[in-house]
Amino acid sequence: MPQDLLTDDQDISRCGWCGTDADYVRYHDLEWGVPVRDDLGLFEKICLEGFQCGLSWITILKRRAAFRECFVDFDPRRLSKFTPSDVERLMTDSRIIRNRAKIEATIQNARTMTVMLDRDESLAELLWQFAPKKRRLYRRLDQVPAITEESTKMSRVLKKAGWKFVGPTTCYALMQATGMVNDHLDGCFRHGAVKALR
Repeated sequence: MPQDLLTDDQDISRCGWCGTDADYVRYHDLEWGVPVRDDLGLFEKICLEGFQCGLSWITILKRRAAFRECFVDFDPRRLSKFTPSDVERLMTDSRIIRNRAKIEATIQNARTMTVMLDRDESLAELLWQFAPKKRRLYRRLDQVPAITEESTKMSRVLKKAGWKFVGPTTCYALMQATGMVNDHLDGCFRHGAVKALR
């Protein structure tokens, strides 16, 4: 288990889960918890969180540029047209996570997203309705949940609409990453800044 808070040589304290890896620290400092309210940004996050399932986020983060290239910048209309031959091509690309079920789920999710776009429905509105009204504050990493009542409800609604790889744990990770909750620990220098963005 990582330390709750890590303090660097500039006396900046941040959530210990990001360790000292430069990419992970940059992600923690600039992205994690920042509210994402545009549909396409949220679509990419859902796709990447689906690939994370069973893995650590750093594994995905290190490959994010390759994922964007391989999945046409997560443009749902273009991605929805991928064929079985595209799946086979992606299964040979060592730059990404070569998991057939996750690749096929991402393409299916693009098709589901395209239907929403065609109906002029908002993914942001769908997801943000599950942002809890009450804000929680955690002092230790072991206090931060992996699943909540809200993420369970989100998962249920997404699955019913045809989304794949959107279990309650994945949905909560999505909520954390996109600012629906602020799980920067009390004492992390980003907690107040992210709170202000809400």
